[in-house]
Amino acid sequence: MSDFCTYKTVEKEAAASFTEKRSEFIGAARPVSSVEEARDFIARIKSEHSSATHNVPAYVLRRDNIRHCSDDGEPSGTAGMPVMDVILKSGVTDVCVVVTRYFGGVLLGAGGLVRAYSHACTLALNAAGIAVMGLCGVYETAVDYSFYERLAKLLAARGADIEGAEFQDRVTVRFSLLKKEAPQLSEELTQQSGGRYSITETGEKFAKI
Repeated sequence: MSDFCTYKTVEKEAAASFTEKRSEFIGAARPVSSVEEARDFIARIKSEHSSATHNVPAYVLRRDNIRHCSDDGEPSGTAGMPVMDVILKSGVTDVCVVVTRYFGGVLLGAGGLVRAYSHACTLALNAAGIAVMGLCGVYETAVDYSFYERLAKLLAARGADIEGAEFQDRVTVRFSLLKKEAPQLSEELTQQSGGRYSITETGEKFAKI
């Protein structure tokens, strides 16, 4: 995480698999925002692969810098930590990965297990896609109909995401925007409207940038 206003996570839930010496490894990843969400995902994967030899979980959360992993019966240090290591080195957070193994009858050895679980995690993260999330303010402004098209161009130029608009006596527009962009947008809006319009912050959220 480069600063407190941005972080990397996975875009969606996804899975990928490969076979190593007749053992099938399936890596599944999804974005999570709490321990409860991570545990629910782990429980679901274990239920879906209840006949698997191992279901190795690892998750990292921004809140309280929580990290957790388990070898789920594999030799100590050969499964959970390699998965966790890939997550940490990728720089993603608010993510849970579960690597499922169906044993194929051939022992891989400690080194082979580390490589296999690491590779499965990498495949899962790649399949889920990496997104950069930025701290955005949620804003509102009300303009006359004659100024609406100009406002839309200003918002587009700053990369704002219009979340809603109400067309009554005036047009009230709700949008989200990276907080660092808001001062410049406010200045441009004031200049182009001759001081008639301004933006009001109504909240904040993290959104993909």
